[in-house]
Amino acid sequence: MNDKFKFEFDSETSILYKNYYGLITVEDIISSWEQAINNKLIPNHVKGFILDFRKSTFDFEVSRYIEISNFYKKYLHVFGGSKIALITVDPKDLVIPVLFQAKEDGYKSKPFSTLEAARDWILA
Repeated sequence: MNDKFKFEFDSETSILYKNYYGLITVEDIISSWEQAINNKLIPNHVKGFILDFRKSTFDFEVSRYIEISNFYKKYLHVFGGSKIALITVDPKDLVIPVLFQAKEDGYKSKPFSTLEAARDWILA
């Protein structure tokens, strides 16, 4: 298991949780999703994704957020039509989810500071 992220699927709500730990690079984000997709770790009936960055810090230039957005667009068969909640509490890390939200295309994303708010948004 990778020590930078952990997946958990809640079958009651159909939400896939992805928790991140430590310093996170663009490559970490993309390769971890590729691993999950290739190993069929993402159920077909996922209602939404909660990406929890509260125990991590982004370790890349802000301008690289576009690479993450482009990755999600490339995999619309996985993420299309889904809600993607990004949880951050560090103000310097909040800019990435905000910029990511501005580039959404085929999926909905929104930054949050609490798990409860993120869950409520996905289930609404």
